[in-house]
Amino acid sequence: MIRRIVVINDSSVAKGGATGLALASALAFRRQGLSVTLLTGDQGVSEELAEAGVEIVALGQERLMASPMHQVLFSALYNRAAKEMVSNWIAANDAPGTVYHLHGWAQILSPAVFHALRPVADRLLLSAHDFFLVCPNGAYAFLGSGAVCPLKPMSAACIGSNCDRRSYAHKLWRVARQAVRQSVFDLKRYAPPVLAIHESMRAYLVRGGMPDEAIETLPNPVRPFLSERAPAEDNREFLFIGRLEDGKGPDLAAAAAKRAGVLLRIIGDGPMRARLERDYPNVIFAGRKSWEEIGPLARQARALVMPSRYPEPYGLVAAEALWSGLPVIAAQTAFLAPDIVKAGAGLACDPRDEQAMAAAMLRLMDDDVAREMSTQAFENTRRIGLSPEAWIEGLLQAYRSRLGLQTSNDVAA
Repeated sequence: MIRRIVVINDSSVAKGGATGLALASALAFRRQGLSVTLLTGDQGVSEELAEAGVEIVALGQERLMASPMHQVLFSALYNRAAKEMVSNWIAANDAPGTVYHLHGWAQILSPAVFHALRPVADRLLLSAHDFFLVCPNGAYAFLGSGAVCPLKPMSAACIGSNCDRRSYAHKLWRVARQAVRQSVFDLKRYAPPVLAIHESMRAYLVRGGMPDEAIETLPNPVRPFLSERAPAEDNREFLFIGRLEDGKGPDLAAAAAKRAGVLLRIIGDGPMRARLERDYPNVIFAGRKSWEEIGPLARQARALVMPSRYPEPYGLVAAEALWSGLPVIAAQTAFLAPDIVKAGAGLACDPRDEQAMAAAMLRLMDDDVAREMSTQAFENTRRIGLSPEAWIEGLLQAYRSRLGLQTSNDVAA
């Protein structure tokens, strides 16, 4: 029987897909009557989790980039306070039937969290929402150009390559952090199950030294914005949904829309917003919206654009749009891009190529093309994700397997 699920993540506030999934799982487990603890690096302020009865143990620190680098240079390599927090909780509370699931660690918890988890490594699972488990910059990409990296992580060629968008010195710091992770937790020795969000991640994870047999693919849960197909062929707005930061490429979407002469609505907020509003006055900026608020806007959209600068291991917003009947123009490096093109549900291009991105938008301005891709998106993309219920059951099955359980009787009588 699963006695307790311990969810471990840098943050208790969802500003990105990975944290959102970690928190969603904690809530879903509680709704099934399971005991759940969240060990988090930030302030741990979440009324929703607290009201649901999730125990929250918080370190009370800020994200790495929220402080000057010289102040966090060494603590970000090995956060002793994070190690003590997790170790102390384990010493005081661990019991048979407790399973540990580590999601995000690179922003606050640092490689020290792996050190703390070594005593319970036989009941630990890891999520690969990105590539930080094996790749120093977490993206398997040259962050200046967005090109996919062909190198073996931590090889001489990798270490000698300036793939960081800040500086080579920062790349070397990332290498040092990865070396610390390797020294405190050897993935080959401990080989906990690693849940990858797309099967295409496997080859990259194996290249980074992860045992192939440790990798399990569990696609993300998808909630479509709409229950009926969006009438994309009747609409004129292109939609961007995401944090307004360099990696997500909202500026690339805005530049392409301007070149194509089409209307773009941006949903989201972030550090690039002020510059985007200044440079692209014809773009509609809707700010952050709840999932429920996005539905009516999705119904008015022609297509979704996902112009990520770096390889996107999944791209949850693309799946949500596809299941709503919105065609998707995806970066060709996104792992979902081949699935989208194969389904006839959208297009893939290099988002840094403004002309190619604009051409993709103009192609979708053809009503027949938009109608066909919308229909294919709504009817032919269900295999790319899981329903929230199937996803939770997939997680629970992985936990049962880790604990050596054969039954699904997870809740104590």
